[in-house]
Amino acid sequence: MDRGIIAMAGWLSMFICSLLVMNAKVYGDKLVDITFLKSAIPKGAVCLDGSPPAYSYDEGYGNGSNSWIVYLQSGGWCSSKIDCYNRSTTPRGSTYPFIGNQTNFSGLLDTNCTFNPDFCNWHKVYIYYCDGSSFMSDIKHVDPRTNVTYRGARIFKVMMEELLSKGMRNAQNAMLVGTSAGGMTTTLHCDKFRKLFLKTSRVKCISDSGFVIHGKGFLGDDYREKYYANVIATHGLRKSLPKSCTSKMSPHLCLFPEYYVGDIKTPLFLLESAFDAFQIEYNTLPAVGGRLGWSNCLGNLRHCNSTQLGIMRDFRNTLIGALLKLKHSSSRGMFVHSCYLHGHILIIQEWTCSSLQGNNILANKTIAEAISDWYFDRSCFRQIDIENDLPRNCSSPLTPDLFVQKCLATLSNHGFPTSNL
Repeated sequence: MDRGIIAMAGWLSMFICSLLVMNAKVYGDKLVDITFLKSAIPKGAVCLDGSPPAYSYDEGYGNGSNSWIVYLQSGGWCSSKIDCYNRSTTPRGSTYPFIGNQTNFSGLLDTNCTFNPDFCNWHKVYIYYCDGSSFMSDIKHVDPRTNVTYRGARIFKVMMEELLSKGMRNAQNAMLVGTSAGGMTTTLHCDKFRKLFLKTSRVKCISDSGFVIHGKGFLGDDYREKYYANVIATHGLRKSLPKSCTSKMSPHLCLFPEYYVGDIKTPLFLLESAFDAFQIEYNTLPAVGGRLGWSNCLGNLRHCNSTQLGIMRDFRNTLIGALLKLKHSSSRGMFVHSCYLHGHILIIQEWTCSSLQGNNILANKTIAEAISDWYFDRSCFRQIDIENDLPRNCSSPLTPDLFVQKCLATLSNHGFPTSNL
């Protein structure tokens, strides 16, 4: 494929990935100010365009005062110099003036204890993603032709130093979480994150829609392999990739979680759709000419023909097969459903009340309940929907306000107090 086309495809897929994650309206009860970490600039820990990294922080209180959630933003990758230059002129490659002044905290980050009872009063951090390399790159010199800087690893380091200085070093509970590219980033940094805390601390990681498959032998495997190999080459990641993977196979395959997640020592939860919308549309369909000819199907699953449904079913089987082949870990949790979705954890429809969103529950648990039980060791949750081998439309026909009302009623029936709303 022509290099320029690959660059454009990478930019479009990153943009659509962000749209898919943000598609549903969120219901956070708090807008949190953004901090631009200007002290990172002298350390070279900057975004693609040289602007400072940024985060939003909401302080915990009460019995959550020693507990922390660190969330890593979604946003794909850039796979060539021109792709990264284009990205540097957007909110996924620059923080100023693009990202505004506040972040809406919702879902897992919601500060409302009705919608988020187990984590509402924790310290919560939202880290903006502006390097295009899953916080892995560290190239010393700025590109002289494009003036682009590849320093994602330094951003992650200074961000962790910043949070430790705010008290995270004393955390009794800590969680590293990310969605989409942020989910893959979470798996790549999970064990490193664990080392920041005392051995007595409960530290776990959650990858939301971040298990991007290579799927050798499945439609589009050559495209996926080439794309992520280009990401590795563009950002100079070979030495930064998981050694458990590079010691066994070619480094250009070692961004695919199926080849290294089994060696992660820190407890990890994988939240996935077996019919991940982003992976099907942008990592699979390029092999059959892209989304052209799929608009009716993607707009309404009832309009998919047998060939299209067959490709989706093959994707599902490939993803589930990769998950089942992972090295066993008693601490690994899993929630793999059949809704045609991408991204869950910051959206009330997919977090607190996923039971109302296409009845998206497994073992009678919503996504929020499953992850909470797993995190607090109330149960070891590992469930895959093996009954539905076709994608389900789990979008709600309810208006946003009516959905919230029904969500409140559902929570009330489960014994959660709702009088504070």
